[in-house]
Amino acid sequence: MTDKDIINLNRKYVFFPWSVQSQVAPVPVVRSEGVYFWDADGKRYLDFSSQLMNVNLGHGNQKVVKAIQEQVANMAYVYPAIATEPKGRLGQLLAEITPGDLCKTLFTLGGAEANENAIKFARLYTGRRKILTRYRSYHGATAGAMALSGDPRRLPVEPLIPGVIHVMDPYCYRCPFGWTPETCHRECISHVEQVIKFEGPENVAALVLEGVTGTSGLIIPPDDYWPRMREICDRYDILLVDDEVMSGFGRTGQWFAVDHWDVVPDVMTMAKGITAGYVPLGAVTVSKAIADHFADRPLPMGLTYSGHPVSTAAAVATIEAYKEEKLVENARAMGAVLKEGLKDLKAKHPSVGDVRSIGLFSVIELVKDRDTREPLAPWNAKPQEMGVMAQVPGALRERGMYTFVKWNWIFVIPPLSVNETELHDGLRILDEVLDITDSG
Repeated sequence: MTDKDIINLNRKYVFFPWSVQSQVAPVPVVRSEGVYFWDADGKRYLDFSSQLMNVNLGHGNQKVVKAIQEQVANMAYVYPAIATEPKGRLGQLLAEITPGDLCKTLFTLGGAEANENAIKFARLYTGRRKILTRYRSYHGATAGAMALSGDPRRLPVEPLIPGVIHVMDPYCYRCPFGWTPETCHRECISHVEQVIKFEGPENVAALVLEGVTGTSGLIIPPDDYWPRMREICDRYDILLVDDEVMSGFGRTGQWFAVDHWDVVPDVMTMAKGITAGYVPLGAVTVSKAIADHFADRPLPMGLTYSGHPVSTAAAVATIEAYKEEKLVENARAMGAVLKEGLKDLKAKHPSVGDVRSIGLFSVIELVKDRDTREPLAPWNAKPQEMGVMAQVPGALRERGMYTFVKWNWIFVIPPLSVNETELHDGLRILDEVLDITDSG
């Protein structure tokens, strides 16, 4: 089939997520390898967003492909209450690589389900009902996970689950409290404790935070933020839930983003990089105290595909590949190269207001004016409000790059297998496209 045939077939029979259906213009992909994928007409694209920030290994890793093939041939599926070697082995590996005493895992099919079950764990363990999370956050598209999300995609489908309270973010470039890094009073921290007091600490089950905020702006917190969140949660016996769905599995140059700050959460949710997107899988890993709580109590959670043999076998192979190919270390090394390249782009292009980067997890924030910091496209912009930013996705594709563009942000999140030559190729394309945004 040609590019046009594939696009027409999909547009006729398939819904595309988060889009006005008549306006979608998808890339018709037929093959992928390494940091590249190809459309049906043979055009190659540099994948600078790891698809949806999940293909951490890169495309076509043969260790994972072989593990999937062997597991399907041997046993494609069994009921979740049955014990399997891949499921047990993956639980063991997660206990080894997650911080502190996180030790036991409930498997799901993705990040949204993982966060749904984190809510259940928190409420069942504490006997409380309220959950605090941030406005600039995204935790998934199911009802509970969407309620956790501050992302405006939740607004058209509200009301969702009750008991979720949102707090402000440590967004230093656009401080919600009006400070600069030089004058910062850390209201982003004291504000959280104040809200807990207003809501009644005895009512708050958990504080849910992304390790590093992902699609809501890639917000990297100040170094004291996570440790202070841990202190506040300990003070009021509130569970600290760390959503590492996007920032986990080497993405930031550590196994998990929270590892940068030596903080141990009570609950960690994972997906995306756990299988590098090769098959669906999510996970909720909990502390020993929470695990022990359910030793003599029923666990009212379960899914038909929980601990799916093919998914867990793929995840075991994925974690082994991260280790054998030293991809976490490569994310650190290539992250330093990427960070310098992004700084150079900022120095050259007046439309670049800020660049934020940690490992291979980066964003370019575009503005009309560096002094006023007015965004090049407004927050939650409708298609007709995007201005010059509307040209960016097409301009990237024309030059052979695909990456995630949202409002006034260009995300730069290549696979962890990327090398320096490939990074510089991507930075060169971004350099050309930023000439367009400078005109805006």
